[in-house]
Formats: sequence, structure tokens, C-alpha cells
Amino acid sequence: MNDLKISNLKKSFQELTWYEWLMCVIMILIAAWAMMKGFMTGAADGNPSWLTVVNFISAVCGVICIFFCAKANISSFIFAIINTVTYAIYLLYWHIWGTAALEIVFYLPMNIISWYLWAKHRDQNLTQKTKAKKLNITANILCAFCVMISAYIYHSVLVELGGHVAWFDAFTLSIGIIATILAMLRYREQYVWWIIADVISVGMFIAHFDAVYLTKRSIYLIMAVIGLINWTRLHHQRNMSNE
Repeated sequence: MNDLKISNLKKSFQELTWYEWLMCVIMILIAAWAMMKGFMTGAADGNPSWLTVVNFISAVCGVICIFFCAKANISSFIFAIINTVTYAIYLLYWHIWGTAALEIVFYLPMNIISWYLWAKHRDQNLTQKTKAKKLNITANILCAFCVMISAYIYHSVLVELGGHVAWFDAFTLSIGIIATILAMLRYREQYVWWIIADVISVGMFIAHFDAVYLTKRSIYLIMAVIGLINWTRLHHQRNMSNE
């Protein structure tokens, strides 16, 4: 794909703001610290050393992905796929079944499909970006209803499986599905749901403390707010026809 070209990737990185670079550096430093600590202490702090390497890769690719996605940048899916695989490994190790299933069964194929659809609907002038759309009120209400019903169902299943923090996991799963579908279809309202999901995830990683993923999810939350602003602006300025 065109988004794998060095020139397009360079253009994508050049769009990042100073505060995004700052958050990226903070994430790299914390993930590197956790990785070095893991090699020095082994599994004494809970994570085996090999898992800290996985965490580092996931952390770096994850923040780059959300920085690009917040700008409707199609290159985000290169890093999204890597992040999905590495994050799923972490979740499976800690038996966080619901979110792990979301990553493997849903996020991975949806990243590939979304990459194709975003590339198919490029902005005519800003070719590294996709076109932004918006939902109507009825569709927003339907999304909320689907989240509540699916979260209740997932919670019941996760309790039977012995999942950790089952309500957190259930809502993360249901919101993640809705937000990913909206992202695939290029709707700006994905970011309303990402904000809610990230608040839940931050709470989950405070309860089950992990410095790398707590930092990562906190950055996700900040960028979800920025993403909502950016996508709203893109829709109003460039794609009012909801193509």
C-alpha cells in the first residue's frame, strides 16, 4: 500500500505536534525503564522479562497509532496491527480474556479491513488522510443501546469464565467493538466511545497497576479528546457531504 512508502510515513511523522512528540518520548522512557527493570529483576515484579519487551513494542506502536488515527492518517494501521498482536500477548498472559478476545478476534481483522476502506476514501488533497463522517442522533442512540446490552451479555459470560474485573472488561469489550466499527466506517463519533473506553481502561490499570499500560492508556485518553476535535474539524472543513 501507498502508506508503507517511506515518503508517506515521513509526511505522517512530520504532522505530529510538539506535545505529541513529548508524550511519545515519555511513553518510550517509561516502557524502556520497565523493560530494563524486567531484565534486572526477572519475574520478581510480576512481569517476566520477555513480557516487558512485548510491553515496550506495544507501548511505542500503540501511541504512534493513536497519534496518526487522531489526524485521520491512514498510516496509523501499520502500527495498529503491531500493537494489537503485542497487546493481546500481554492480556493472555494475565488471563484478561474479554479484552484479549477483542484484540485477536476483532481488532486484528478490523485493522486490516479499516486500512483498506480508509485508503479507498482518501482526501483528494491530503492524500495521507481519509475522509471524516458523522452520525445522526438516531444512530448515536442505537450505538448506546448496543453497548449496554452487549456489556451485560459479556459480563455474564466473563463471570462464568472467571475473568478479572469483569465489568471493566465487559464494558471495554462492548465499547471497543462499537468504536472500532465506527472507526472503520470513518465516523468521528468513534472518539466519544474511545474516551469512555479509555477512562475505564485507566481505572482498570490503576486497580491492577502497570506503569507502562497506565501511561499508555492515559495518553490514549488525551489523544481521544484531541481526535474528536480533529475529526470534527475535518468533517466541517472538508467532508460536509458525509461521503
